[in-house]
Amino acid sequence: MDLGVRWKLHGDGRTPAPGAVVRPDERLTWPRTVGLGAQHVVAMFGASFVAPVLMGLDPNLAIMMSGVATVIFLLATRGRVPSYLGCSLSFVGVAAVIRAQGGTSATVTGAVLVVGVALFLVGLAVQRFGARIIHAAMPPIVTGAVVMLIGFNLAPVTATTYWPQDQWTALLVMLFTGLAVVCLRGFWSRVAIFLGLVFGYGISWVFDRVFGRIHSVDASGKLTDHWRLDLSGVGRADWIGLPSFHGPSFQWSAILVALPVVIALVAENAGHVKAVGEMTGDPLDDRLGTAISADGVASVLSTAVGGPPNTTYSENIGVMAATRVYSTAAYWAAAGFALLFGVCPKFGAIVAAIPGGVLGGITVILYGMIGLLGAQIWTNAGVDLRNPLNLVPAAAGIIIGVGNVSMTFTDTFSLSGIALGTLVVITGYHTLRAFAPAHLKTQEPLLDEGTSSYDDAKS
Repeated sequence: MDLGVRWKLHGDGRTPAPGAVVRPDERLTWPRTVGLGAQHVVAMFGASFVAPVLMGLDPNLAIMMSGVATVIFLLATRGRVPSYLGCSLSFVGVAAVIRAQGGTSATVTGAVLVVGVALFLVGLAVQRFGARIIHAAMPPIVTGAVVMLIGFNLAPVTATTYWPQDQWTALLVMLFTGLAVVCLRGFWSRVAIFLGLVFGYGISWVFDRVFGRIHSVDASGKLTDHWRLDLSGVGRADWIGLPSFHGPSFQWSAILVALPVVIALVAENAGHVKAVGEMTGDPLDDRLGTAISADGVASVLSTAVGGPPNTTYSENIGVMAATRVYSTAAYWAAAGFALLFGVCPKFGAIVAAIPGGVLGGITVILYGMIGLLGAQIWTNAGVDLRNPLNLVPAAAGIIIGVGNVSMTFTDTFSLSGIALGTLVVITGYHTLRAFAPAHLKTQEPLLDEGTSSYDDAKS
């Protein structure tokens, strides 16, 4: 059985020829391959650091399980889809809502584990019936609206939790990160979030030396005098040790909040598989269902031991575009680095020490970018918002999701925010479409047009 773990040496193994690419089944020399793997780890650092911290989960375990997830993905796709799987930011809002309802870390991971199972089943369905089933249930207007409300639902988290801890540091970090995203080129623009974190650490240390302690709310919401950057936990942490594991806990209310994220994950995977296929010149339409299922399996395994869910990372796709090296050997090296970081508690302590003000500046941009990915889906698919069939359900669902509107059905069951907004978008669109006049039912493009040949092959 070919598991995609054999690679041919590309040329002399040193530098690709002008215009050439290093294909997934090729590699450069091992020292260069290991170096590229380290670069991929740096590229995913920003989001993979921030996401577990925002979800209240162990960052060491998150990094370790991202390495495990990447190995699972590479084996499942037989080395044809070079991608790194890191902690998904789409679940940050879900975790915040669940914790606001009194949920624990076990409740969060239990709800997300169910999402992983659902994603696995969607992948199997795509393998069996083709990608048109995705389009039938989740056309671009629905997918874009759900991604948008998931991102914008996070706005109160920044406004009430992180920004008030140190508004001036948050402002400076926001400005620096924005400049890094816009002004830097190539690889450096891909790690702008990571650079923003480093800048935030530095400016917090300087402010502590110059201005002393800050009088503001801390991470628990209490008004105290405290240091912006507290590294005491780093000194106490061991160099080598296992992260903290815990089992999942299942609650229907939390599961219903988390399930809508399946739509965002399907959209992410479809877009990433299409992008990689275009860059490598190898059509990957037949791998879409496998990629989605592998993502689901990896997320189930991670959340079963207390880690966060995973998804393919666009940051690493950007690194491949910049280097023109698509070798899956580099991703095996990246997974190895992630596993090593996972057994270093001191590394986790450094991540856990990120000042609240720094997270405030980062999340202002990060959460907004997540939300605006929904608008990008609309733009790429040519969604016509002048059509009331598109406009009405999207408008209603987004306002419900962003405003955290709630509907109480019984004393023990209610729907609100992300869950209710997603339900309104999906049911609203399909119900209105059933009664809409023919001239409003214009044919929309597939969620991922690159899957069309996959559909033809299935027919």
